[in-house]
Amino acid sequence: MSRECFMSFELDTSDGQARRGRLQFPRGTVETPAFMPVGTCGTVKGMLPRDIEEIGAQIILGNTFHLMLRPGTQVVMEHSPERGKNSPEPGKKGTLHDFMQWQGPILTDSGGFQVFSLGDIRKISEEGVSFRSPIDGSPVFLDPEKSIQVQRELGADVVMIFDECTPYPATESEARTSMELSLRWANRSKVAHGDSPSALFGIIQGGMHESLRDESLSGLEEIGFDGYAIGGLSVGEPKEDMLRILDTLPPKM
Repeated sequence: MSRECFMSFELDTSDGQARRGRLQFPRGTVETPAFMPVGTCGTVKGMLPRDIEEIGAQIILGNTFHLMLRPGTQVVMEHSPERGKNSPEPGKKGTLHDFMQWQGPILTDSGGFQVFSLGDIRKISEEGVSFRSPIDGSPVFLDPEKSIQVQRELGADVVMIFDECTPYPATESEARTSMELSLRWANRSKVAHGDSPSALFGIIQGGMHESLRDESLSGLEEIGFDGYAIGGLSVGEPKEDMLRILDTLPPKM
């Protein structure tokens, strides 16, 4: 399938493993490293879009899990400024940018971490995750295909694959099982992403086991993504373990 990603990265300078550069999107430029305000439910709490611009933020984060449950993508897509009866494109669907009145780039998390945070009230299988909505208790099923579909409907500039966030503590065997499931879901996520020009990022898992992290990265690179993220950190592990993973993994990316 022919596909062209509309994100590009330009490297300005580097110092050791530190890099200074910029991500280019049709909606704007993001200087890296970047601070990304969290707009989980479609708003950055306590701030208007112009306030976010004034502090110098160039990209914000939205969350698939929360936006899927409330208000839902249909509500988001109704917020196109061009849907009026006199619009030249009255049927055009809105995006999360229109809903938030933020016209810069948006990254959407896949919902994998939020599913992890549900603990024992969710059931993970090869197919996906079953749980009850924390809003109204209704049954919900989320899988790689649904996660990518929601992110496409939101119009995200950076889409994250659906993965399982490896819990802490986890034995090497448990972490391997989780990591390998995430790799299979990563492949399904890429297939579901199809010809979308939005950037698709893989997420490296493997718990606190460096060898599994290496396998995860290798597997993701074999599938091929537009960018790569380090997942499964800040899940209760000692700070020393988090720093160890952050010291050893980035030079290989």
